[in-house]
Parts: sequence; structure tokens; C-alpha cells
Amino acid sequence: MKPADVALNFGTPSGSPRTSSDFEELNYPHHHTATSNSPTGSLGWTAVPRREEELPLPHYMSEDTARRRVPRAPAVDGGETFVAQDEKHPMDYDVYDDGGKDVYAKMKAARGPVGSGRLRRPPAPPPTTVGELIQQNLEHIPPIIYTLLACWTRFHKIGKSGNVIWDEAHFGKFGSHYLKREFYFDVHPPLGKMLVGLAGLLSGYDGSFDFKSGEAYPEHVPYTAMRVIMATFGVAMVPLGWYTAVELGMSWRACHLVALMVLFDVAWLCISRFILLDSMLLFFTFTTVFCLSKFHNQQYHSFSFDWWMWLAMTGISIGCVTSVKWVGLFVTALVGLYTIEDLWDKFGDLKMPVRDQIRHWGARIGCLIVLPILVYMASFKLHFLILNHSGPGDAQMSSLFQANLVGNDFASNPLDVAFGSKVTLKNMGWGGGLLHSHVQTYPVGSNQQQVTCYHYKDENNDWYITPRWGEPEPDAEGPIRFLQDGDVIRLRHAATTRNLHSHPIPAPVTKLNHEVSCYGNLTIGDEHDYWVVEVVDDIKRGKKNNVDKIHSLTTRLRFRHQVLGCYLRAANAILPQWGFKQVEVSCEKENNPGDVHTYWNVESHWNDRLPRGNTKFYRSPFLRDFWHLNVAMMTSNNALIPDPDKEDILASKPLDWPFLRLGLRMCGWGDNQTKYYLLGTPVIWWAGTTSLVVSLLVLAVYLIRMQRRYADMEPREWDHFIYVGKIAFFGWFLHYFPFMIMGRVTYVHHYLPTLYFSVLMFAHLVDHFVLTSKRFSEKTKWIVFGALSFTIFACFWWFRGLAFGMDGPINEHWGLRWRRLEYL
Repeated sequence: MKPADVALNFGTPSGSPRTSSDFEELNYPHHHTATSNSPTGSLGWTAVPRREEELPLPHYMSEDTARRRVPRAPAVDGGETFVAQDEKHPMDYDVYDDGGKDVYAKMKAARGPVGSGRLRRPPAPPPTTVGELIQQNLEHIPPIIYTLLACWTRFHKIGKSGNVIWDEAHFGKFGSHYLKREFYFDVHPPLGKMLVGLAGLLSGYDGSFDFKSGEAYPEHVPYTAMRVIMATFGVAMVPLGWYTAVELGMSWRACHLVALMVLFDVAWLCISRFILLDSMLLFFTFTTVFCLSKFHNQQYHSFSFDWWMWLAMTGISIGCVTSVKWVGLFVTALVGLYTIEDLWDKFGDLKMPVRDQIRHWGARIGCLIVLPILVYMASFKLHFLILNHSGPGDAQMSSLFQANLVGNDFASNPLDVAFGSKVTLKNMGWGGGLLHSHVQTYPVGSNQQQVTCYHYKDENNDWYITPRWGEPEPDAEGPIRFLQDGDVIRLRHAATTRNLHSHPIPAPVTKLNHEVSCYGNLTIGDEHDYWVVEVVDDIKRGKKNNVDKIHSLTTRLRFRHQVLGCYLRAANAILPQWGFKQVEVSCEKENNPGDVHTYWNVESHWNDRLPRGNTKFYRSPFLRDFWHLNVAMMTSNNALIPDPDKEDILASKPLDWPFLRLGLRMCGWGDNQTKYYLLGTPVIWWAGTTSLVVSLLVLAVYLIRMQRRYADMEPREWDHFIYVGKIAFFGWFLHYFPFMIMGRVTYVHHYLPTLYFSVLMFAHLVDHFVLTSKRFSEKTKWIVFGALSFTIFACFWWFRGLAFGMDGPINEHWGLRWRRLEYL
């Protein structure tokens, strides 16, 4: 019951009359700040007037009660409401504690997470002194210190080995191609390799070194500077780990654990110190998780500037990580699962207007689908603009694309193809190669000369277009006979003089198709050498009806065997080692007009009797080149399968990774060279993997107890436990499980992005059961935290030589032998 008598204090001396103008000029407060007015941490707010008068309080509220008005949980529309708070039930929200004195109070540490993410803090008031500025930014001091420590670990003795280490032989060479602007081909997207080229440019490298594996760097190659630039991405991983833990709502001790594990894992350290793509892949994986967690913490205020910014940053980060390696698609899948769940929850919110539902869907589609695709495509556009000179990877691209490269003579070749011309034939399937033959024969089937598709240029790709047996050969002085639709021809291999041939013998790999071989010579042959030319269309002239003569580069052809009726085809079937792992060429029995693997075009064309072509006639659209290169990358990537004829001592299986069964030698193992071994810090890998198993058991126990109506946690605590657990577990699963079903060869460094999520899970569980638990005293928490930190550091210090480099005979490095199966 409210008091019957109310005394209002208007802040004026008794007996002093007031006028209406005095009340009209009263300045009301323009700033609010939350306060704590009791030792127990009760929360409140105080108004700051511009003048020194006291404002009138409501008649039912004392001054002490007024100081305990606190912000309630965020409203649906993103606004705030205020309620009176009793000291016995303090809310766990972070506030400013001025003790009821002034608004420039220091920020207290968060007592617990709001909802499922980081605690939402009110904006800090502007500092008036240097001390207040420092106090408001104390939370940034630990990540700054960790960043400085990361600089020491990543840069220490980084140039100790003056030889090309492991995959520096690949990615350093690719960087050289960018500096020389020569087109090359690789199975990975171009962003990371362009950054390697940029590192070389900034270091003063001219691109002249070949980066042969194990070879010593010459003096003019600034390999140390290039390694330092690459290691900078590894340095940035440490503060990103800290801030991600902060955004996930972990306690400050758990944030320290995450930062320490990222800082002191030997595998992350080792992989970051060389000219490789992995440091960039890890960096953008970390940024994606960080941006996602930042966006999650903006969900209380949809469509605000910060909400849009972090949603867009998440999309940009997705585009960058997938533009370095396709492994980035795994963290993209994590963002996709989060988004699906988020939109599903919003779909169930019946209070949300349909207009807002559509805006949410549109925002996700635009920022998480369209924007990453644009970033990914932009990296290829820049790739094509830089590499505008002919290089070793030309043959992987379409003939039209190659015609536009500087130093390529395709565009100056004769336009009209005629009998007697010497040509190369390019398969127009995505990633198709050049029709090829060599003197080696099939060890199975007909035992005749092999015919394959080959992605590199040499004289074994050259063929002559000749008429059927019995018809006169082209006369150098007679009229020119141009090649047209429906002509029957023989294709004679220029190097061996044998004819392209097919017969009813099963192909060596694709058993349902006929074998294609080379048979006979200039005088010996039969009707199985005859191929009927069928025009599909022309890229420039359009439909088949518009094609009167066959043009090089632009006319798409099919070759039908006149006797068997099958079509010359080169898909993605790879021959065994006896076929040099080249693409199988066969004759497909079924007539499938839409099969691009049966499409061919004339690429190189030599005929002295015909005029040269016009370069301006040939243009290759970007989207066609973009799609062609990506399919070629995927095809080549799928071909990276274990070779049963060879033993890869560096390869490992996914089951070897979680508990660190073995590592990877990164260089030679001679007594006189510096040696590096890719092996993680054991306690970090073991603890992370164990935490994943424990998390599933803990979840099962909690669900059973919830079903029995036990209340182990408040709803906000449960939401936070599940949210961080889902990010960590599904992030780990989506990065690890695909390697279990992949057919390609795998190595331990493929697990490094996966490791990050097990680190987050371990820190999350330690935080949940110990560091924020009410069951343990502060002293116990310090002991656990100190023991874990010391163990991580001690294990790192013991194995640090694996990343910093080991000199001398390996047997002299006592205590570093990993398992009985092998030395480091």
C-alpha cells in the first residue's frame, strides 16, 4: 500500500516562491547509466541532470529504490524496458557501478551471459581522463599481450632454414607466376596464391626462382620476408581466438585458455611459418566464426547498422575462406546451419510481421549467399586479369581463353580448317585436355598404341586431317578442300604416323565403351580408321545451319566412328600408371547429343596455304572461363587419390588425427639440414578430442534430467550452453566427417581447421563445469586454470623444436620420438 501522505521535494528552499517560468526551464536528464548501490551487486540507474537541482521522485519511490532500476532483457523490437529491482534478486547484467556518485564509473566484469551469446553492455560514457580511458579498455590488454607473444613464436628463427620446405615448392612457384603474369593451373582457388604473390612483390622478389623442393634459396630471393608476411596471418589467429571466446560469452579465464591453446599449439605454429596457404585458410576460418558470433550478439536489434555490418562481414569472410581453399566450404556449412535454425525460429514467431520475415530472408540470401559468391568470383576475375600471359597451365582452359593470352598464337592461326591441315583437338568437356598419343601400347585389350587426353602441350598432340584410303591426298598446288559437316576423315598422328582407330574391344577403364587406339602407318590401315565429322554449333556463328565451314577455336564438333557408330569421348576416367595417369579416350556406343565430353574443337592449326586469323574475332566470356576453370579444378582434385603402386609416407588417415597418432615430415631428414615436423601440441589435441565425446555424454545426462524435471540451469544458462556447444561440435563435425568419406589422399594438416572447434569445446566445458560453477571456490578455479595453463605451456616448450627447427642428427633430440613406429 502506498503512503497516504506524500511529501514532494522540488529542490527549493522553504519559503522561496517559484514561478511558472522556473518549472518550464527545468532541465531533465539526457543520459542514463546503470549503477550498483549495494555490496551484493544490486543493479540500478541514476539520472544525470544538467543543473544541480534534485529532480522530484515518484511519491511511492525512495531515492534508494530509484537507484535500483535496471535494464530488463532486450525487448522483441530491440528496445529496453526498466523495472525496479530488489536487492535479494540481482540481475546478472553488466552495468556501470558508480556507487551512487557519478556517471563515469568503471565497467564491472559480466556475471553471466545474456541469452546465448555475449553479455550486451550499455555504451560506455565518454572518458574525461586518461585513467578512465585506460579503465574502459582494460579488456583489450590481454589480447594485445597475446598478439605480441604470437609475434615472437611465429617470427622466431623463421628464416633459419634456407631451403624450400615442403609445399613452398608449389605455392612459392605459383607466387612467381603472378609476378611474371604467366597463366598456371592449380586445384585451389586463387586468393591465397595471389596473396603469396603480393608477399613476394612487397618483399622485392622478381619471380625468377623455380622453388624446386629442397633446393637452397639464392641470395636474391627474400624468402624470410615472404615467410614473415605469411606468418602474420598466424599471428592474427591468436587475438581472433580471444575475441571469439569473448563473443561466445565465455568467462575471462576461458578466454585465456582459448588464446593460450591457439598460441601454443605447435602444429598451428609450424604451418604458419612457411610460404603456404594454410595460415590464410586458418585465419579466414577464425574470422568467419568470429563474425558469426558478433552477428549473433546483434540479434536483439535486427536491421541496425551493426547487425547489417556483421552479417555482411560474415558473408565476406565466407567468400575469402572459400577463395583460399575449398575446405572453407565446411565453415560455410556451419554458417548455413546456424542461419537455417535462426530463420526457422523466426518463422515460428507469430508476432513477427510477414514484412520482417521477408526482410530477414532477403538479408541472409543477399549477405550469406550472393555476397560470398561475388567475393569468390572477384578473386577469379582478378586472377584472370593478372595472369594475361601464356604459361604452363594454358591447356587446362578453353581454346578461346588461350587465344586471348599474350604470347599465344592461336588467334593468328588460319580460321578455316582444310584437308591437309595439322591441328590439335581440344576436348570441350569441363577440364578437358588435348587428344594425345605416344609410342607406349595398351598392356590390355588390343595392345595397340595408346590414345589419351593430355593437359600439356607437346608434339604428341599434333594430328593431320587426311581423306579416306583410296582418295587422293591434298595437293599443294590444287584447290583447297575445306572441312565441312558430314565429311569422312582420317586423323593421322603426326609423331608416329599411325591413324586414330577404334574396334569392338572394351576400353581399359570404361568397359562399356569401345577402345580407341592408334593403328597402321602411312600405307597400312582399314575402314576402322574412318571418322565422320558432325558439327554441333559454333560459339560465334550460332546454330549448325549457320556453319558452312569449320572454324578453328569456335566450331564445336563430334567425331562418329563410321563403322561402329560410336562417338569419340574423353571424360574424367583416369588410366592407371601404365597410362601415365592421363585421361582415357574411348568410343561411346550411345548417341548422347548433349554430352559435352564428346565435343571437340580445333585448337592449334597450321596450314601455310591459308591466311592468318584475326585476333579481334576471338573473345572468351568471363562466366564461361570461370565455370570451366572451377570444373577443371574439381576434376583434378578428385583425381588426387592414393596410388596403389606407390607408398606415400607423408599421407595419413582421418582416424589418425584426433588423438595425434602421427605427424608429417616437412623436409629432408639429413644430419646437416634443419628439420621440421608437423605435429600438434599433444595435450591440446587430446583434450579437444576428449571434450567432444564428453560434450555428447553431458548433453545426454542433461536431457534425461530435464525430462525428469530437474532444473540444473536457468533458461539463459541452458541457451548459452547449447549455443556454444552447437557452434563447437557442428563446426568440428562438418570439418572432420567429409574427410572420412573422401577418396582423395589426406594429410594431417587437413585437420588444422577442425582443431579450432575442439579447442572451443574444451574451453567451453571447462568454463561450464569449473570456471563459472558455483560449486567451486575462487581458489579452486585459480588452481584449475593455473594447472591447465602450465600444462599447455610446458608441453609446447617441450615440442617447440618441431616448429623452430632441429639441427644435427635426429637421434640426439632426446624425448621427441613420437610413438614406436617412427622417429619424428
